[in-house]
Amino acid sequence: MKTFIADIIPRIQKYSQKLDDLTLLINQHWVVVDEITNSKTVYIFRPSNELLISKNGKVEKAKWEYLGNNALLIDLKNESYLFRHGFFDENILALKIDGMDEYVFLVNETRFDKELNSVDRILEFLKRTYIAPQIKNQILEASHLEIEETAHGHLEDDPTLKIKERFKTNIGEIEVEHTPHYYPFIGDKAYLNGNSAPDGIYKLGFMWYLHIKDGKVLKISLFGKPS
Repeated sequence: MKTFIADIIPRIQKYSQKLDDLTLLINQHWVVVDEITNSKTVYIFRPSNELLISKNGKVEKAKWEYLGNNALLIDLKNESYLFRHGFFDENILALKIDGMDEYVFLVNETRFDKELNSVDRILEFLKRTYIAPQIKNQILEASHLEIEETAHGHLEDDPTLKIKERFKTNIGEIEVEHTPHYYPFIGDKAYLNGNSAPDGIYKLGFMWYLHIKDGKVLKISLFGKPS
């Protein structure tokens, strides 16, 4: 299993389920993310502590055990691995190799086959889901902004769906087009007076800034500094 460095994991652990929530773990099809496009490895944790490992349809049997204290032991044919809790929800399982600052990522197959099929997409999803709302709440609390949301289509978990949110800035009212349930993020389109927003730094309230380049969000910063 390929491991990855992911600085975001410690920042979002407070939103994670506990590793002992076995109802989320067992009998799900967890796809190992290793960036090998021509191979697919699926882990299925059985209630009997049997672990089924399917690689391109060929199945091997191994063992797994929850040891308590957010530790998970996986016994393969020739070697064993001790993992610690990294992050866990119904979509993503990030396991930290004991004694290392690297993670193995597994994705629920229902999401892997749709969009969460690479580490970059997983990290983007985690940022939008858990980090971006924090920024939004901080902006609203600190700047007392009035935000008007205009929906385009039904607000479901559809990555192709977009909404527009309006923000009052020092330059004028700006609209940002982004995925529902998330906050404006890098690459989202921005508009001023119905046209693509000019390059610049737009002040939101008294402490937050929206950086726009080529009509898209470049970054959001606090006191004009990179966030």
